[in-house]
Amino acid sequence: MKAVVFDNSGTLIRRYRALKDLKTGKICDSMNSLDVVDYRDRRALVVLQTDPSTCIVNARPHQTIYEFIERNHIRFNISYANTAVDPGEILEVLRDDPATVGDIQDTIDAVAGKNYNIQICSGSGFIVNMDRGRVDFTITAGGKLFPEVPHVIGELMDRKIDIYIASGDRKGSLMELAKLLGIPTENVFDTADTERKARIIRELRGRYSKVVMVGNGINDILALREADIGVLTLQQREPVPQRLIEAADYVIENIVELLDIEI
Repeated sequence: MKAVVFDNSGTLIRRYRALKDLKTGKICDSMNSLDVVDYRDRRALVVLQTDPSTCIVNARPHQTIYEFIERNHIRFNISYANTAVDPGEILEVLRDDPATVGDIQDTIDAVAGKNYNIQICSGSGFIVNMDRGRVDFTITAGGKLFPEVPHVIGELMDRKIDIYIASGDRKGSLMELAKLLGIPTENVFDTADTERKARIIRELRGRYSKVVMVGNGINDILALREADIGVLTLQQREPVPQRLIEAADYVIENIVELLDIEI
């Protein structure tokens, strides 16, 4: 038995991100959120485990993010960080931070305006600066399925290869995507950070004769190294660091090229 594990954002879907710089108030769509986290200081990308298109857009915009989380019992997860941080530390920063739900809603509006589907991507969240004790950015990401993906998934299934998704995206969005592609929901691992993706690959290697990891970002680097075959896809058309290229056994321009790799 063999298995292929896919990242989601930038791998299965073309991702579109809108970040609001809370210092300037400007919306930017040219920044990679993982690069922003890695840029300086101790930062963490936090994903809210709730539907942006219903829960967040209908929330009172002037309440702080902390009030929104506490009053509505909103779960959140750390999707990516350049430092060790736990949810309790995140809450401590949020407690006195002035960032509001309206700041998140601004990024939702920006993504919706580009006609990207928030339901198949990570949804909404924020980037916390742990050194400075503040929220630096709010963020929303939406996606559009790469057109070749249904064919690739269907062909791999026809070859009796089991399909998994391991992504930093929120659970609700990945369940929507799994339903769309016919992937069993028990094969979906949500809000998986860099180290958890590697652990998932390691665990699957104990059950399968060969495990392939397909990803596109720096948070996939450990999983690419851990897999029997690591495949880096450049279809998102974003710059990638050399160390990520070196971690992969194959580098492809389009997801359909995966079918030409001997698995």
